[in-house]
Amino acid sequence: MTHLPSDLDQQVFHQHRNLLFSVAYRILGTAADAEDAVQDAWIKWSAADRAQVADPKAYLARIVSNLALERLRSTRHKRETYVGPWLPEPILTTGDTAEAITDAESVSTAMLVVLETLSPLERAVFVLKEVFDFSHAEIAEALERSETAVRQAAHRARNHVRARRPRFTADRSRQREVTERFFAAATGGDINALMELLSPDVTLWTDGGGKVRQALRPVVGAGTVAAWFAAIGTVTYQGVEPADMTVELVELNGGPGIVFSGPDRVIATVTFDFDADGRITAIHNMANPDKLRAVADGTAHDIGTE
Repeated sequence: MTHLPSDLDQQVFHQHRNLLFSVAYRILGTAADAEDAVQDAWIKWSAADRAQVADPKAYLARIVSNLALERLRSTRHKRETYVGPWLPEPILTTGDTAEAITDAESVSTAMLVVLETLSPLERAVFVLKEVFDFSHAEIAEALERSETAVRQAAHRARNHVRARRPRFTADRSRQREVTERFFAAATGGDINALMELLSPDVTLWTDGGGKVRQALRPVVGAGTVAAWFAAIGTVTYQGVEPADMTVELVELNGGPGIVFSGPDRVIATVTFDFDADGRITAIHNMANPDKLRAVADGTAHDIGTE
């Protein structure tokens, strides 16, 4: 027997929609796939016997985690044959989550890049355990694995992430200030001011996905990276003249970022990674038009974990 969703069921689902997107996006690293997983979760929720569901939030989180894990497995080969560096799809985020530093850090481009190096199971387990504070038993049930397998995956994932992602909190106001100075220096073509903000071995990663011309390998070193950004105001970029380009400072993935737009489209986004002193250690430049839709549609996501 099919259970048609009542207004109350729709309300319950809507109430937890942000959380479901937050879980799926961290597991998948793309907004489009995360939205699809949420949509599939709605279909499953609509068909379920909801009288048997004691805790709707846990039930929905379980459904979406499993769906996201399945989807991650099936998209894996696409990422392995991707042209140039693969970066996560940027999303606009709402400023109020900036207070919850761990929420913001767990959705930062730099963290999502690290999560990309985990196996699908390790990634799902890490997100549910470290970010959403699920117990090993809850994760085992959600992902239909034994508790032992989940504990082992959690241990491997935690060690892997710790080795690649030092745990420090660069002061958020400092990050904002450095981003604003970078923004002013890049748009003003001031190479010396840019050099001051960059760590000597800063790395610039650009994702064009084979759709637009971008560096296929990371660009390393303060001098080269500063020159690349100082040219922004003087060169035509993807067919858009500097005079026709708008550049704005926004919140992307829980931190300060920059969006470049032409008259009719978003052209690129830039997000940063900082060291403990607030110097820029990595710059992530997304230029693949397929991965700019979430920013172009203007929806700001609440990436909280509650």
